[in-house]
Amino acid sequence: MTQDTNPVIFSETELERYARHIILREVGGVGQQRLKAARVLVIGAGGLGSPALLYLAAAGVGTIGVIDDDAVSLSNLQRQVLHTEQRIGMPKVLSAEKGLQAINPHVTILPYNRRLDADSASRLIADFDLVLDGSDNFATRYLANDVCVALGKPLVAGAISQWEGQISLYDSKAGTPCYACVFPEPPAEGLAPTCAEAGVIGALPGVLGAMMAVEALKYITGAGQVLKGEMLIYDALYGESRKMRLTRRADCKVCQGGRQGA
Repeated sequence: MTQDTNPVIFSETELERYARHIILREVGGVGQQRLKAARVLVIGAGGLGSPALLYLAAAGVGTIGVIDDDAVSLSNLQRQVLHTEQRIGMPKVLSAEKGLQAINPHVTILPYNRRLDADSASRLIADFDLVLDGSDNFATRYLANDVCVALGKPLVAGAISQWEGQISLYDSKAGTPCYACVFPEPPAEGLAPTCAEAGVIGALPGVLGAMMAVEALKYITGAGQVLKGEMLIYDALYGESRKMRLTRRADCKVCQGGRQGA
């Protein structure tokens, strides 16, 4: 997302707030303008969504949508750092809005207190430039990918379990595989247990959620190289990271090897 945007005027407060970005050669004033003009949707305000949302808001992404149908519970607080004990029982998207506005009042937060579903997904995602999927179930992941491919929207998807996480940026319009190219079918029942079933070390979603935010910021500003056509896998237990090259599937039911969404 490197196209020029209309000039954005920053207040003196904003210039001081984003000073460390503006002096970065790869971001600068133009990159910060792109961040302010950007519209990013985050699916899930839980373990991955919490740190991703925190860093997107702190970075000055102008409009941030967040969709989730869950409420804050005590068991969330071991890892979902955006929420507080005082907000237990509050819808996560409203808790997120409250927390993000406290961090940066210069960004607009759009909370959607519902589950992403087939009836509304296309209308919702069409209103954003980039989607971050931090959901915890395969139905939502596949739906987000389907809609992003159909609309030509880039998708940063992260997933975690126990001590390990993975992240990639799927953008079939730009010639990369889509999520369904890599995972054509959901795993058999029991092979990919949820965090509630298998547990998760509390800091792991912080690492992967922050990585998701980094990929979003790079994509928006045009800095560096994003994880297109690559998957980064992080093993927290042994402190190891590795990358895998991803390829399109000509028989992919969603993007047809890149023909859909191009």
